[in-house]
Amino acid sequence: MNGSAFTRRGSWTVAAAVSAISLASLLSETALGKPQFRREFFTAYPQAVGTRLDLRLDASQHCGVCHYDFNGGGPRNPYGIAVEGTNKSAAAILALGGLDSDGDGYSSDTEILNPGGVYSNTPTFPGLTIANVNQTSHIPLSELMDYLTPLVDLDTQPPQVEVTYPDGGQSLASSSLQTITWIATDDSGVVAAIDVFVTFDEGVSFDPLALGMSNTGSLTWFVQNRPTGVARIRVEALDAAGNLGADEGGDFAIYSSATGRVPTTLRDFDMPGSQPLDVLPLNDPAACRSCHGDYNALVEPHFNWRGSLMANASIDPLFRAALDVANADAPESGDLCLRCHLSAGWLGGRSTPTNGAAMLASDGTGVNCDLCHRMLDPIYEPGVSPPGDQAILDELRDVPTTFTSGQFVVDPLGTRRGPFSDALPVHSIIPSPFHREAALCGTCHDVSNPVFVRNQDGTYSPNTFDQPAAAFGSHQIGAVERTYSEWLLSAFNSPQGIYAPEFGGNKLFVSTCQDCHMRDVTGKGCNDPAAITRNDLPLHDMTGGSVWLPGVLDQIDPNVDVAALQAGAARASYMLQHAADVHLTQLRDRLRVKVTNKSGHKLPTGYPEGRRMWINVKFLDAGANLLAESGAYDFDTAELLHDPQIKVYEAMPVIGENIAAVVGLPAGTEFHFVLNNAVLKDNRIPPLGFTNAAFDAVGAAPVGTSYEDGQNYDVTHYRIPAGAVQATVTLYYQSTSREFVEFLRDNGIPGGAGDALYQLWLNNGKCPPEEMTVAPLPLSAIVDHGSEDAVTAESVRRLP
Repeated sequence: MNGSAFTRRGSWTVAAAVSAISLASLLSETALGKPQFRREFFTAYPQAVGTRLDLRLDASQHCGVCHYDFNGGGPRNPYGIAVEGTNKSAAAILALGGLDSDGDGYSSDTEILNPGGVYSNTPTFPGLTIANVNQTSHIPLSELMDYLTPLVDLDTQPPQVEVTYPDGGQSLASSSLQTITWIATDDSGVVAAIDVFVTFDEGVSFDPLALGMSNTGSLTWFVQNRPTGVARIRVEALDAAGNLGADEGGDFAIYSSATGRVPTTLRDFDMPGSQPLDVLPLNDPAACRSCHGDYNALVEPHFNWRGSLMANASIDPLFRAALDVANADAPESGDLCLRCHLSAGWLGGRSTPTNGAAMLASDGTGVNCDLCHRMLDPIYEPGVSPPGDQAILDELRDVPTTFTSGQFVVDPLGTRRGPFSDALPVHSIIPSPFHREAALCGTCHDVSNPVFVRNQDGTYSPNTFDQPAAAFGSHQIGAVERTYSEWLLSAFNSPQGIYAPEFGGNKLFVSTCQDCHMRDVTGKGCNDPAAITRNDLPLHDMTGGSVWLPGVLDQIDPNVDVAALQAGAARASYMLQHAADVHLTQLRDRLRVKVTNKSGHKLPTGYPEGRRMWINVKFLDAGANLLAESGAYDFDTAELLHDPQIKVYEAMPVIGENIAAVVGLPAGTEFHFVLNNAVLKDNRIPPLGFTNAAFDAVGAAPVGTSYEDGQNYDVTHYRIPAGAVQATVTLYYQSTSREFVEFLRDNGIPGGAGDALYQLWLNNGKCPPEEMTVAPLPLSAIVDHGSEDAVTAESVRRLP
């Protein structure tokens, strides 16, 4: 990414970040809340300080003595349950010394103190055994296996493993269900954990299929669409002493059985960043609720997040319908969508098949707390980035160099991050300048299609199929959404920002995505009475422009929070009502309508298909009768009537002439987003500070219209009919058009998500447009149009 147009921030934000991190550097990277519990335990057992009961391998503290989740919170292990039943003092903890909480035959004192010094691996965890260690999270099992049960002599013999299927010579169809089998035994009689891997490149790299599973001897595998003749399965077995044994089967072939308009495979959608099963699982947001919810709905993170479309991204019916069409058009393209919409399942290795069929119910948490709060900056900056981040980046197979398309890097051990260096939660934290930057939001809000490469003339051509893209920047591959780039290249991305108290809450000037979409409020970030009351608490509402969808989600999932969604819809309505100014002027027999974009990106922005904004103009006579109308909308049929003067602000991505023959669809066909490689129209209003050259460089230039550099407004003129004394102009926004809903119905799987979306739309008002601004203007009398200027039915839609 060369050139300032493609960096995510200027030097001003780096300077601010250095200031923020300098304080953090004085603190431990892992500050644990409720320290009295830990303090009392280690007061009772000072011999355990500095051991595995105290520290992970990376020297960070943890809560794993009592909790299955080593970051704290959630269910307690058997020893933690015993401690919970006391007053949690050091004396009470010592009184539990004779208890064998985990049932492994050794008392707590024996596991922790090693009386007589006969055991070689103590202290061991008094609440963990081989039977329950798989319930732990936020620590690799390999760090625990030597510290479960006291041992006199450590076992040094590894398990014996044999892969029995596929063991070589097979030819497997992609998308077929296969049963991987193995035999694993150990001299001790206990195989504690099994990891299963696959290689598609003759052992150059191995991808995990399952980690930390029980020794069941089999694993059901949905064969990925990665054609090869040298695939191979590897099974690793870990015994109770932490010894590792492994075996690899022989080479077998995988062939693609997918059908679609283009012959894409998963390789076409491979991108840098954290990969499936690279990191410990994302926490369920319910675990965050115990501290960050149910205390003040006006400011608390959990309630406001539940009312956002981020929280409900996995059940969004439009996403589900578009996913079906994308997979049918370009096999495996759904992987691109699942990255953000079902990130817990994607990171958990459940993104194949790419229609989401392998996802668990627990994966339906949308863009959840852990995803955002475990993300780290993929571009390491010495003195700014947390020091440990470089080691995490060094472990990645491919490090992102840009912020787009779900190329997130997630903390592998689950340590959470946030913008405040003085927070003391119950889990470990790392103060993170990245969480104050719009670049974090750009990770999912600059969407690019890696199947297409941008040519020097600005057109897009397909990459070689069954191969990953050569580069992944927003200026290098296919444009789908450019919200982050639009902001990046606007006047909002500046040290001062833009004066907009209507968006910023307690902040008068706004500059980043967070400033508007997580506006500053006054309150506490958690329910601890000792928590700091902040005037810059980010409201976790992530409000956008969707008012209709939150009102129907309870018909899809009865477990949604209706009250939170109603509050979210109200905030979306507020955002729309403040996103634009409409100014009316009469110029003799013309009405001049000026629409000014007040947002930090195009208006409208985001996913372009079916999303639009338009001007409705009504001319009334002295009796308040409607003389003429432009931009009329029929609320019964959900049809926007296209008269000659109508102004609709929208983007229309289409299939370009250079690929029409390849995909088997006419050039100019709309709505096939994963196949679109051209833009027929994009007259959306740019943000303040827009320049044509910069927007063109990232694939976001206006098409079919022109805006001068710096212009963040549009002007339209309408003829005023004779007898009109009043003009009323309404700016409408609609998140989903009838045409798009019908397309998804007609091009999806029969009886599938497209039909479900259509019925939901049909039965719930058909996603009516929202009034953004209503502007009236009294009109002066028009003396005489003359024949040339006469208002006709062709120029403005008349009503009888």
